[in-house]
Amino acid sequence: MKRFLLAAVLLSVAAIASAAITEPVKLDSGTVSGAAGNDAAVRVFKGIPFAAPPVGPLRWKAPQPPAKWDGVKQAAAFGPRCMQAGGGGGRAGAPPPPPTSEDCLYINVWTTASSATAKLPVMVWSYGGAFTGGAGSLPGYDGEAMAKKGVVFVTYNYRLGPFGFFAHPELTRESGRNASGNYGVMDLHAALKWVHNNIAAFGGDPAHVTLVGESAGAALESVLVGSKEAKGLYQHVIAESASWSGVRMEKMQTLADAEAAGKANAEKIGANSLAELRMKPADEIMKMAPGRPIVDGWYVTEDLSKTYAAGRQTDVDVLVGSNQNEAGFAFFGVPKGSAAEFTAQIKDRFADRADQFLKMYPASNDTESNASQLASFNDEVAWNMRSWAMSEAKRGKGKGFLYFFTKVPPSNGNQPNRGAIHTAEIPYALGNGARTWTDADRKLADIMTSYWVNFATSGDPNGKGLPEWPQFVPQYGNAMMLGDRVEPVQTLSADKIALYDYAFARLMSPQPRATSSH
Repeated sequence: MKRFLLAAVLLSVAAIASAAITEPVKLDSGTVSGAAGNDAAVRVFKGIPFAAPPVGPLRWKAPQPPAKWDGVKQAAAFGPRCMQAGGGGGRAGAPPPPPTSEDCLYINVWTTASSATAKLPVMVWSYGGAFTGGAGSLPGYDGEAMAKKGVVFVTYNYRLGPFGFFAHPELTRESGRNASGNYGVMDLHAALKWVHNNIAAFGGDPAHVTLVGESAGAALESVLVGSKEAKGLYQHVIAESASWSGVRMEKMQTLADAEAAGKANAEKIGANSLAELRMKPADEIMKMAPGRPIVDGWYVTEDLSKTYAAGRQTDVDVLVGSNQNEAGFAFFGVPKGSAAEFTAQIKDRFADRADQFLKMYPASNDTESNASQLASFNDEVAWNMRSWAMSEAKRGKGKGFLYFFTKVPPSNGNQPNRGAIHTAEIPYALGNGARTWTDADRKLADIMTSYWVNFATSGDPNGKGLPEWPQFVPQYGNAMMLGDRVEPVQTLSADKIALYDYAFARLMSPQPRATSSH
């Protein structure tokens, strides 16, 4: 560990010793000028348009190239957040978040490169938020710490809710591809095209791009990996706490079902045609139900669970994992319902193996049921992420690494400690520490950021001074525990894996399943 700490210090000194790009940067759409970060070694460029505003006739269209500009655009402020409810999740005492707008397709870059020839690895962050909230401008996603570790760090915005995930028969007909719905996915694709064309100007290497994201952002990445549309624009993927099916196993919605839902939603706000929908103000569109990625027939041609199970996804190295207490503090509304309701759901999902499940996760009363709901939810998320690593390992064309985050962050004093819940790993993975952090927290963040940067550099998280992280192989299936101890562990027993494999096979079976009343 002493060798690791020395390496970290030397890396930090090297970053500070080099001067970041200070001259205006020329892009394919114009020239931009950034600003110094909190550390003078970092140069930050905010609010660069990577696509035309998706408004008016471009609402629910694939992103179009941004307009070119003359002169030097000052890239010193974040662009608007995509349309969403809520205040944006700014930290207490922090500046207010950017306003919301349909005009939201902006990208942000942090770099320590001293010239355009540096060829640093690139990390592109996709935020979570259930496809209904979030932005690349959130303070928790600040890229300065990662840039100081030797990467060009990029965040961007993708369309959310009914703007990013909305299907309609008229949209399908006008697309020219008999598809509609996955506009948020297209935004990620457009951001990667922008990175491919422009990141070298910031000292980044377009041939070494890693997708990294959490929750909905991780799911968004998995959709692109399952598609062939963006092949070649990225080489590695880091996915935290979600895959193509969300946090747990779930079938994707078909285009036909999404179109029917979209048409019904449109009628609820008084729009009987696509033309009327495009004339509605954004606040009216926000009244429609949100969506999520679907089998649209273009970007996604089949349920991605089938794609990954058959090994038909794009060849990439993956680093994926989950947290010990994903559902903690009722994060996903778990536990919910009585012991009887939980038991009925299990009998529906696990059929003749329900008794075996209930021995592992007993539910003879509501207290037991509540504990079992939490435990089984967390295990299912772990199974879900393990399945992604397993899919890559079985193909043998890319490397897979699995983690299990167990660190309990210190309480801020105002709320009870929520444990290693969903999202708890983000500050450690991106190096954005809290004021309440201890030396142990800072040490883990140093280790995790080094793993993440090493993986972005070579497709392997291992490096000098770091605990050895074994590659995921099917016959062992071990994960790297990231917590108070950093060491390989088995997160799920063979019996539990077999149970969830069985439930997944039933879920994906074409045979009709019994209908639950819950």
